[in-house]
Order: sequence, then structure tokens, then C-alpha cells
Amino acid sequence: MSTTSLNISVIEKRMMNATEAAHYCGIAVKHFKTLCPVRPVLMPPKYKQYDRIDLDKWLDNLKADVDNASQNAILDRL
Repeated sequence: MSTTSLNISVIEKRMMNATEAAHYCGIAVKHFKTLCPVRPVLMPPKYKQYDRIDLDKWLDNLKADVDNASQNAILDRL
């Protein structure tokens, strides 16, 4: 029996346009620019790109705020 090996290299994008960034964050494109405080990076000559790392930080902060609110609500009930 013969065996076959397949090597696949996947490079994860770091910079995304507004549509890709909105999809990455799970937000409708039409709401992304008003909801997301992350500023795009101007890439020459005229491209505005969103850094995935900055988007991750923003999303992590949103989660932390929810977690803190939940913890405070539990403590208030005690």
C-alpha cells in the first residue's frame, strides 16, 4: 500500500480591509466602522488595513468588561 504525504502551509493574514475585519469580528459591515474603535493603518499608497492583533485586543477588552460586570453583579447579590 502506498502512502501520500501532503504538506500545506497556511499563512494567517494579519492585516485586513474593513469588510474582512468586520467578518473577523462577527459584526455586520455596515456597523463595523461605528462600533469598532480600532483605527486602520494606512498602507501605501492608499489602503486602510485593520491589524488583527489590535482587533483581538479590542475584543478581549469587551469580554473583560462583561466578565467584570458579571462578577460585580454576583458580589452585589451576596
